[in-house]
Formats: sequence, C-alpha cells, structure tokens
Amino acid sequence: MRKSLAIVLAMILVFGNIGFANVQSVLGAEIETEAASAILMDAASGQILYEKESHKELAPASVTKLMTLLVAADAVANGKVKLTDKVTGSENASKLGGSQIYLKAGETFSLEEMLYAIAVGSANDGCVAVAEHIDGTHEAFVEEMNAKAKALGLENTHFANAYGLPAEGHYTSAFDLAVIAKEALKYPLIRKLTSTKEYDLRDGKFKLWNTNKLLWWYAGADGFKTGWTNEAKYCLASTVERDGLRMICVVMGVPQVRGHFAESMKIYNYGFAKYVFKQFAPAQQKQGVVKVQKGSEDEVQVITEKPLGVIVEKGKDKNFWVETKLSPEISAPIQKGQKLGEVLLYRDDQLQSSVNLIADHPVGRAGLAEQMTRTLKGVFGY
Repeated sequence: MRKSLAIVLAMILVFGNIGFANVQSVLGAEIETEAASAILMDAASGQILYEKESHKELAPASVTKLMTLLVAADAVANGKVKLTDKVTGSENASKLGGSQIYLKAGETFSLEEMLYAIAVGSANDGCVAVAEHIDGTHEAFVEEMNAKAKALGLENTHFANAYGLPAEGHYTSAFDLAVIAKEALKYPLIRKLTSTKEYDLRDGKFKLWNTNKLLWWYAGADGFKTGWTNEAKYCLASTVERDGLRMICVVMGVPQVRGHFAESMKIYNYGFAKYVFKQFAPAQQKQGVVKVQKGSEDEVQVITEKPLGVIVEKGKDKNFWVETKLSPEISAPIQKGQKLGEVLLYRDDQLQSSVNLIADHPVGRAGLAEQMTRTLKGVFGY
C-alpha cells in the first residue's frame, strides 16, 4: 500500500506542472498537437492511425475546396464537362472577396485553368465560376457537394458555399475531410492539380503559388488544400507517400501562423516512425494463367492490378498469409485488364486487403475454322 502511494506521489511531482490533458497524452503515448481537431489515416484502408477530436464540427475555411475539386473531377470523369470547356466569369463570381484571381465578368478561361486557380491559388471567384459552369448556379453545385457528402456517409458535414468563407451551416470535421481526401485520391486529376507548386494565368502575367508549403518542406507530399479564416484559424488536409505507405492528415483550428504545416509534419513523422507498408506482391506481377475457351489463344496470363500490401506497426508483421482465387476457365473474347480473379491477404483469419487479378493482354475469339480444327485435334489427337 505504502509503495503504491509513493508511486502516485512521485507521478504527481513529475507531472503536476504539466496539466492533466498533457499527462494523458504522455501516458497514452505518443503525440500531442496544437490543432483543435486532427486525424492521421491510412489512405488505402481508411484505418485511423491517430486522432484528436476528429468528429468535432468546425469551420473548414478554404479546405472546403477539396470537395469542390472532387465534385468537379467527378463531372469531368463522367463526361458532364471537359477540361477544354470555356468557363466565363459571371457578375456573381467577380464580386467574391478573399483569395481570388480578380476574375472579371465576361472573362474566359478553360475549365482546366480554373481548376488550377482553385487548387493552387485558392480562388474563391474561380469556385463560383466553375460551379456555375457545371451546374448552372452556385446554389445547385453546393447541393451536389452536400449530396456527395451524404453518399460518402459523412455525418458531421454540411456546405453552404463552394469556397469556404464563413457562413451559417458551413462545417465539417477532420474525419470527414480525411474521407473526402481518400475519395479524392481516386482521381489522378486532383493530385495533379493540388501537387502543382506554381501556375501561370493570363499568359504568364498572373502567377499563382500553391498555399500548401508541405510541397516544398516535406518529402513525399503531393496534395491537397490549406485554409484560413479568423473563425476557422489555420487548417490543412494533405497527403504524403513514402515507400508505398500513403497517409492522409487533417488538422483544423491551429492557432499559430504556419502552425498547420508544423502540426501536420509532426503527425506525419509519428506515422512514418511507427508504421510501414508491407508489400506482398507488386503491381503487374504474374500470378498464374487462366484457360481460354474458343479463343485465339488457349490461355491468358493474369497479373496483379495494383500492389498487394497492408500497413503494419513496425516489428508486428507476422501471421500474414495469401490466398489466390482464379477463374478455372473463361470464354473469349477477353479484354486487357479484365478481372479474372483476386488475391486475398489475411492476418490470422482476418481479411486485411485484396487486389484484382487481371488479364495482361486481350484474347480475341477464334474463327469457326480454327475452332473446328481444335475440336478435331482434341477428338482424334492430330
């Protein structure tokens, strides 16, 4: 009893001047952050690696534009609009304050240029112009942003505009932004836009510099978006990839100037120190053959569509095993990239990850004469 009391008294002496919140952090491991809300997520699986008040509803400022870019990229992918479309600035767009490209009513840019203005220069006026081009009105586009949030299952998000200036009913959370970022990674266009450090508009007369300084300061950073208002303070949703491990970090409500960069780097450092991506099969690796019926070839090689692997804590990479499932045979024609099976990765008896096995080349359907010849060979042996 006396020994236990002595231990408690010693802890009070050690931690008494730190404060209870920080004692919890020290004892519970690992990391502290000045952000009001934060999260670190594995981009592949969605596994949460660190969080602090991650479901708290907060103003996101210009990090809002990540959803704006997601809805726009989805419209491009679905053929609703094209990057070469001409986007004309409206009177409504030209009146926006805050960060902008000083768009004039009647001024025209390509949709691609406007998306760069949003991603690199955080252009509020560009958001409205793009919204009006895609959905007719800014209000209709915001409805689509909220519909996308609902489709992603976001429970602490509602948008009132496409640019992030303070407005009643405009909020999200660090967790929800991480989910939006995870979805954004499915669109190469978004990473291309948000990883661009500088961009020239108006024939080089107006230069944009990316507001995300992690692109310069932190190896492997290649997205997404910063934000700041008096209400929201400093916010950042970002992604970093090193040695196959891609993580997403969101920090919100950081009080210090440039603190959103410092806090994000601190959290990433923690992630890379603690976790590693363990690869079991690289992309395009041969995994077997599938017999082809009525094809110009008798079989087709199958390969992994993408790398098969999983994030693990360093030193805890045991008890993994792989199961391969292949179609025994398939009828021609076969398209290159057609799914013909999958590889499943387990830890003990729990499924951790899977990748598709796809045809490495197309196989056409054999002509009638060729099929008859094969049949005769099968019957008569010649």
